[in-house]
Amino acid sequence: MGTVAVLSRLPGTAVERLGRHHEVRYRDEDSAPPDAELPGLVEGADAVVATLGQRVDAALLDAAGPGLRVVANVAVGYDNVDLDACRQRGVTLTNTPGVLTDATADIAISLTLMVTRRLAEAERVVRSGQPWGWGMFQLLGSSVQGRTFGVLGPGAIGLATARRARAFGMDVLLHGRSEPDPDAVAELAAEVVGFEDLLARSDVLSVHTPLTAATRHLLDADALARMRPTAYLVNTARGPVVDETALVAALEAGRLAGAGLDVFEDEPAVHPGLLERDDVVLLPHVGSATLETRTAMADLAADNVVAVLDGRDPLTAVR
Repeated sequence: MGTVAVLSRLPGTAVERLGRHHEVRYRDEDSAPPDAELPGLVEGADAVVATLGQRVDAALLDAAGPGLRVVANVAVGYDNVDLDACRQRGVTLTNTPGVLTDATADIAISLTLMVTRRLAEAERVVRSGQPWGWGMFQLLGSSVQGRTFGVLGPGAIGLATARRARAFGMDVLLHGRSEPDPDAVAELAAEVVGFEDLLARSDVLSVHTPLTAATRHLLDADALARMRPTAYLVNTARGPVVDETALVAALEAGRLAGAGLDVFEDEPAVHPGLLERDDVVLLPHVGSATLETRTAMADLAADNVVAVLDGRDPLTAVR
């Protein structure tokens, strides 16, 4: 029997399942623990279950001690984890891909429709209590049918989003670090293009790339200037892929039509230049926020911990 430190509250029965096999230290709080609490939570742990809000760095790993074998990150992205520090200490890192693909793709398409059809702005009109009535020119948005949907990062979530865009009658462009699945390209009747073409031709550019040193501020002032002034930017991946200051400047100058954002550069802070804009839709990082999806994420993290502590290969290790 090992010791598992679960640093934040999890949905479903994941904690109970872990408790059938191991001793569990469970912090039943939504937020990440204060730094002062971390050593006591993780000291002597064989496994740590962390959520996206928890930074897993060398200090945390060292506080756990040399017996730590696995960190299970309840997210598909792992930019909150110092992967090199894990490798140096022989700690396996796992994530939760696959189970959140559809939920996140749904949010990307929702943001697309919200910003192109001005739906958030329209809802605010109704909620304001100000008089309104049907009008031929009231809150006119833009149709997506026949427009071009660009996917930056055609992995599982990017391709799932592209399928939804295709169902809405959009043409699909794909660009990523590696060639996308050829069967998916054929299914979508998609065109694989270079980065410059993606920027220049997309009416909606949807971001699905992971956050790495190479992708941080990939969409900077120079990249945004290459987009059409009638184009929309949607980001459900990681906030720092987009330079928020450059995005605000582009919107203020009319060089972009709008943006739909579920993630931000310095969460939970949001650039003040975005907050009052009617051409921007802002969501608080809810891409995977369905009970079913979050429960599946917690279950997968628990399964990874049990597998590693039982001496088996993890289901979804980060390589």
